[in-house]
Amino acid sequence: MKLKIIIITLICIITILCNCKDKKSAVEPSASTTGGSPIQPDINATLGFNILKKLKGIWNGPVTSTSYLGGYPEWIVDFRPNSENQISAKNELDTLNDIFMSFFIAKYNNQYKVAFRNGGSFGGAKRVSYFLADSVSETSTKSFYRFNEIIKGKSRAYTEVIFKDDSLFIKSFTNKFNPQQSPTQHMTWSAKLQDSTSSQITTSYFNFPKKTITKDFSSTFTSQLEAIYFSTSVNPANDPYPEATQPYLGQTTASFSYSTGLTPILSKKVFLIITTKPLFSGFTFNVGNLKFRSRYVILAANDLNFTFNYMHPGAYYYYAFYDNDGNNTANSGDWISIANTTFSLPAQGNSTATTQINFVIP
Repeated sequence: MKLKIIIITLICIITILCNCKDKKSAVEPSASTTGGSPIQPDINATLGFNILKKLKGIWNGPVTSTSYLGGYPEWIVDFRPNSENQISAKNELDTLNDIFMSFFIAKYNNQYKVAFRNGGSFGGAKRVSYFLADSVSETSTKSFYRFNEIIKGKSRAYTEVIFKDDSLFIKSFTNKFNPQQSPTQHMTWSAKLQDSTSSQITTSYFNFPKKTITKDFSSTFTSQLEAIYFSTSVNPANDPYPEATQPYLGQTTASFSYSTGLTPILSKKVFLIITTKPLFSGFTFNVGNLKFRSRYVILAANDLNFTFNYMHPGAYYYYAFYDNDGNNTANSGDWISIANTTFSLPAQGNSTATTQINFVIP
């Protein structure tokens, strides 16, 4: 009988101790703290780090979109490092629509993750969104990275970036300014790698990528409802990482004229094209070198200059063509500049380039 009482007593004591332990665990600091002090995160464990390596190069492919711009058959993006821990690309469609994308290492909620900044002008209005990597899967044949809006998370907006062989897929999802219960697909870009040499100089210069921090977002979004910023015309005043503060990048002002005898119709369009390899050998068009297109913009026929901003430093070739038949590609009957106009852009510098549209394509 005494033995039975002792056993019951021991069971009660063990039960009480276990209950106390459970209650203590509920109020103890989380796994990220020790003795009430946060454990410092390890930047070597940065979530999504390998995407920085995989994005390097010139990519080109079609876009499908539910936005007012709709889809288009080509979107050319030249991703290059612009610091030791960041890679970026700027693109223009025309004077009212452009986009600047950058991926970099950020600290938030006591963790290091790759952040995705996606912003630009849409019909002249400005929008900037910030995302953080939250899901990563990397195998020998495929890599998947998901970036969620920083504050509201996947329920507000997210972006998937997928690499497979020489292909890149970027899919964006949004709940369209919150009226939807869950995000729906907003844009899909299916691209192929065109060139990997354009990024080699800056990759070597920065010894890119390094596991160092770009931005500390620990207190950046305090009291904010979402990590998305809007403005009707100027850049959002409270953007925590504006384009103007991005390192290393410069700008090029490109201009052109028409040769005697070529009188444009003002309703037509002109394409300004910047490449990393020449498009002409004398009068011979090097069609294979179209894969080296880095930047382009579509202008009205009487807009004789344009400034390419936040541009990667380097050596370039510059061309202009007048789209006489309006099919958005250079072909018979269109007018084009055939001089391989060259220019170089220094880091955080400015350059100019000018050419003349002087040849009618037979």
